[in-house]
Amino acid sequence: MSLAAETRELTPMTEGDLDAVLAIEAATAAFPWQRGHFADSLKAGYSGWTLRVGGQVVGYAMIMAAVDEAHLLNIAIDPALQRRGLGRWLLVRAMDAARQSGMFSMLLEVRPSNEGARALYAALGFAEIGRRKGYYPAADGREDAIVMQRALVEAQA
Repeated sequence: MSLAAETRELTPMTEGDLDAVLAIEAATAAFPWQRGHFADSLKAGYSGWTLRVGGQVVGYAMIMAAVDEAHLLNIAIDPALQRRGLGRWLLVRAMDAARQSGMFSMLLEVRPSNEGARALYAALGFAEIGRRKGYYPAADGREDAIVMQRALVEAQA
């Protein structure tokens, strides 16, 4: 797929997108979410977004709103298309959507071993604010989560 020639589009995730989303999830996560996780999130009113290139779902993000804070629950790009700026594009659009919905900040967890994601989040202004011990399942037990946060709006004086 030639990304330069294709239009990127952010669309609300629907039940009809779940086969494509699950294929990406299975290809990117050692311990992937199941269909029920995505379906339940959509039914609960969480913001699910798909990134489409040339009409094809190539990435997604799931965000839960909690009062005035957006919590990025899951984000992924098709492995065949990673390292081409699509993750950055998707996350920036997801942050914009959260901001437009009245969210003041975004929170996320990331595995310490996921250096690529950590670098992307830091480049977009996320800062480490804590750790959750044993948060993620791992091949050899559990892995901590680094908790990161970023303001979505500038502080008012």
